[in-house]
Amino acid sequence: MRAKSKNFKTGLIVFACLILISALGWILWTPLEGEKPSINIELPTLSLGNSQKLRVSVSDTHSGVRRIWIGLFKDTQEITLFEKDFPTDSFIRGGKFKQGSFEVLIEPKKLGIKDGNAILRIAVWDFSWRGWFHGNSTYIEKTVGIDTRPPDLDVLSRVHNISQGGANLVIYKLSEPCSDSGVFVGNDFFPGHSGYFRDKNIFMAFFALDYKKGPETEIFIKATDPAGNIARAGFPYYIKRRAFKSDTLNISDGFLKVKMQEFDIDIPPNTQSPLLAKFLKVNREVRADSYKKIKELTLKTKNVLHWNDIFLRLPRSATRAGFADHRKYKYNGNIIDNQVHLGVDLASVFQSPIPAANSGEVVFSDNIGIYGKTVLIDHGFGLFSMYSHLSYIDVKIGQILSKGDIIGRTGTTGLAGGDHLHFSMLIHNTFVNPIEWWDMAWIQNNIATKIKTVTLMNK
Repeated sequence: MRAKSKNFKTGLIVFACLILISALGWILWTPLEGEKPSINIELPTLSLGNSQKLRVSVSDTHSGVRRIWIGLFKDTQEITLFEKDFPTDSFIRGGKFKQGSFEVLIEPKKLGIKDGNAILRIAVWDFSWRGWFHGNSTYIEKTVGIDTRPPDLDVLSRVHNISQGGANLVIYKLSEPCSDSGVFVGNDFFPGHSGYFRDKNIFMAFFALDYKKGPETEIFIKATDPAGNIARAGFPYYIKRRAFKSDTLNISDGFLKVKMQEFDIDIPPNTQSPLLAKFLKVNREVRADSYKKIKELTLKTKNVLHWNDIFLRLPRSATRAGFADHRKYKYNGNIIDNQVHLGVDLASVFQSPIPAANSGEVVFSDNIGIYGKTVLIDHGFGLFSMYSHLSYIDVKIGQILSKGDIIGRTGTTGLAGGDHLHFSMLIHNTFVNPIEWWDMAWIQNNIATKIKTVTLMNK
C-alpha cells in the first residue's frame, strides 16, 4: 500500500510539473519566439530623382514590431530617413503594433546627397526576448541610383506644319533612356518610338491634331527618365485652321427595316417607333463603343516602319463622304441626331476588291459595331489604316501585307446604306485626314525628308 501511495504521489508531482511547464511554455511562447519580422518595399524604380516616395510595409504577428529604421548611405555618410519606436503591450505579450505601412519622402538635394550610387538600408526589430532581449531583427540593403538631373532633349526635325484633323512627324534625341517620352498636342499624348535609327536614343513621334482642336493648341515634347526627372521642349510648328463640311442624311423606313436587323440591341416593348429608337441607340451608343474599341486596338504598335511612299486609295472610286463631315440625321423632316464622320467613304463597283493602302501588319480582322466587317493594319510607329463595311475579309490577324495586297471586298455591313469602303487613317488613337496620305508631295515634305535628313546626320 505504501508503494502504491508513493507511486501515486510521484505521478501527481510529475503531472503537476508537466502542467506547470506547459503553462510556462505557453506564457513564454510569445516573448521567446524566433520568427523575424517581415519587410516589404514598394519602390517604383531603383533610380531616385528630386522627389521619390518609398512605401515600406512591416509586420510581426507574434511579439509585435519594436522599432523601424530607414537610412541612406553614400560617400561614407549615412543619413537617417525615417525611424520610429513602437509601444509595448506588456512585458509578456510584446508590442501593440503588429503590422502597418509607412510612406517616406526621399529628396536627395534637400538632404545634401549628390548624384551617384547609394545604399538604401532598412532594419526592423521585434519585442522577442531573443538576443538578450534585443529581439529578432530583419535587415535589408538595396543599391539605388541618385539622379536629380532631367534628360537633355534635342529636337532634330525643324519644320512642322499641321492642319486641323491632320498629322505630322517630329524627330528628337534624348541623352539617356527614358521610361516615357512623346508629343503632347493639347491634352492628347502621342508616344515617341526608337528603333528606326542606328542611335537608339533618337525617337520618332507621329502626332495628330484632332479635328476639334484649333490654332491655339499647345504642342510640345515631354520626356521622363527612370528617376522621374522631366524634360520639356518646344519646337516650331504652324497650325492651319480648317472648316469641315456639313451634310444631311435622310433616314428612311426602308433603311431602318433592313439595317437594324444586323444589330442585336434590346428596345423596351412599349417604345413608340422601335426601329427609330434602335437606330438612335446604334448611332450613339454602338458608335461610341466602336470608337473605344478602335482606340484600344491602336494603343499598341510595332517599332517597324513597314510603309513607304504614297498610300493607295480604292481604284476608280468616287468620294461619297469626307473626313470630319458634320452629319445631321433627318427622319420624317426632323433632325434626330448629329455625328461626325471620321473617315472617307469611297464607292466603286459592287463588291470591289480592296487593296492594302500600304505595307503593314493586320491587327484586327472582324466585325466592329457600326463599321461592320473591318480590317485594321499597323504600318508601324503608331500609324494605322482602317477598312470598313466589307462584304467579306480575306486576311487574318498577324498577317504581314505588302502594298496592294487584296484584303477583302467592299460591302454594306455595319451602318452602311450602300456598297462602299469606309477608309480611315489613325495615329496612335486619333483619326486623321486620309487625303494627306494619298498626297506624295505632302508625304515628302512632312515625313520622308525629315527621316532622310536625320538618317544622313547620324551615319
